[in-house]
Amino acid sequence: MNIFGSNKELQILKRFGRGDASAMDMLYAEYADYLTGVCCRYIGNEDDRKDVLQEAFIKIFTSIGHFSYRGEGSLKAWVTRIAVNEALQYLRQQCRWSPIDSDAPLPDHTEEEPPDPTISTDRLVELIQQLPPGYRTVFNLFAIEGLSHKEIARQLGITPSTSASQYFKARAMLARMIKENKKLSIIVPVYNAEKYMEKCLDRLLEQSYKNIEIIIVNDCSQGNCEDIAEKYKKIDDRVKYI
Repeated sequence: MNIFGSNKELQILKRFGRGDASAMDMLYAEYADYLTGVCCRYIGNEDDRKDVLQEAFIKIFTSIGHFSYRGEGSLKAWVTRIAVNEALQYLRQQCRWSPIDSDAPLPDHTEEEPPDPTISTDRLVELIQQLPPGYRTVFNLFAIEGLSHKEIARQLGITPSTSASQYFKARAMLARMIKENKKLSIIVPVYNAEKYMEKCLDRLLEQSYKNIEIIIVNDCSQGNCEDIAEKYKKIDDRVKYI
């Protein structure tokens, strides 16, 4: 009988406790994808992200003997903190974090709309990655990791007011990016290549995204480009022709 039931954390810790060689593989399989996502929020470059993730797992494997289990979810929280700390350490070493406009006055409110709840998680992560490093770091620590501005200030060597300012501006910038993301124009130029035009349009229309418009720009002086464009306009209202 398995006294640990389906609690993966306890199963992993039990294997480490008895020196089981499969313990590392089990922990890696359980948290690799999740911690990749954590690192992704802080580190934009894929190669850098892999380096940070590797360092995080090395720290996890060499420190897990000192970990004290405090209930379900505590192991996940612990490995998350290690990954975040490794990401922050990397940014500091590479001088890729610095506050932006830290002395600018903090408005009482924002005119930006709150983040769209319908946006996909993957797309939201992509937009967060596009924030300037200072904004991105504070936003992640406050909105996702749940640190207070005092805790963030200690982590980054800034003041709590600077942290609050950075978070406010990051949120406003992210809201603008989400708003702009709602309508994406894809330009399809046509250079007297009707077969290419139809193939390109077919591929685009396979996508189910509703927040795009497909603009066909007619650069060909002859052929059936206009007829083809009119045909696709009838098929899908996302298609425009100019």
